[in-house]
Amino acid sequence: MVHHFSLRRRVRRRVFVLRRCIRRVMDRLLMCCLGKPVRYRMLPISAAMSSSNDTPSSTFAPSSPSSKSRDLTCHQLHRNKSSHRDSNSDLVPLKISLLGDSQIGKTSFVVKYVGDDEKEEGGETDTAGLNSMDKTLLVRGARISYSIWEVGGDVKSQDNIPVACKDSVAILFMFDLTSRCTLNSVITWYHQARKWNQTAIPILIGTKFDDFIQLPIDLQWTIASQARAYAKAFNATLFFSSATYNINVNKIFKFITAKLFDLPWTVERNLTIGEPIIDF
Repeated sequence: MVHHFSLRRRVRRRVFVLRRCIRRVMDRLLMCCLGKPVRYRMLPISAAMSSSNDTPSSTFAPSSPSSKSRDLTCHQLHRNKSSHRDSNSDLVPLKISLLGDSQIGKTSFVVKYVGDDEKEEGGETDTAGLNSMDKTLLVRGARISYSIWEVGGDVKSQDNIPVACKDSVAILFMFDLTSRCTLNSVITWYHQARKWNQTAIPILIGTKFDDFIQLPIDLQWTIASQARAYAKAFNATLFFSSATYNINVNKIFKFITAKLFDLPWTVERNLTIGEPIIDF
C-alpha cells in the first residue's frame, strides 16, 4: 500500500509538471501571435474557489480578447487577505468606475452584482468617498476580475474622479429614474470623467426601475426620452435597472464583457415604455 501511494504521488507530480510546461508553451505561442507579452496576475485561493459560483461561461461564445482589452492596465486597490496563492491560476484584472449623484442606488447596484459574500471577503472601502469592490468570474476558462470603483455623490467625493476613472475599461453613469435632477446631473459627471479617460466604454444606467413604473405613463415617457437623448449624445448604451429585483444588473456586466472581448451580444433593444429599456 505504501508503494502504491508513493507511485501515485510521483505520477501526479509528473502530470502537474507536464501541465505547467504545456501552459508555458501555449503562453509563448500566444505571445508570438500577439507580438506583445500577455499580462497575468496571480489569483488568490479564495477568489478561485468563489469563481465557480459566478456567471456561467456558457453565456458567451469562445473568442480571443481584443487588443484594446489586453493593453488595459488597472491601478491596484486590493488588500491581500491571504499569503497563499494558486500557482495554476491566471487573472485578467479590469477596472470599472461608477459615477452619479448621492442616494441613487449605486452601492445597492454594486452589492447586488458582487454579492454580500464577495463584499465581505474582498471589498475595499475608502472613507473619503471612494468605494471599491471586486468580482471574479470565469469566461471560457479565463478568469476575469472586475474591480468596481464607486465615487460618492457629494461635492467632496468628486475629487476622487481622476483616480477612479484612470485606466477604467468602462464608466457607468448612473441616475435615479424617479428623480429628473439626477438625470440632468449626468451631463456634469460625464464631462468630468472624460477629462481623465477618453477610451472607456460609456454606459448610462437608470436605477430604481421598480419605483419608476409606478409613475404616470406620460412622465415615464418623458424621462425615458430624455435618457435616450443623453445616451445618444454620450454614444453610450442605456439600461433601466433595479437592484431590488435584480433587473438588468448582471446583464450590464455581461454586456461590458462582451464589448471588451469581442464576444457575441444577443440581447435585443427594448424601447417599450413600462418595461426595462435597453437602447444601443
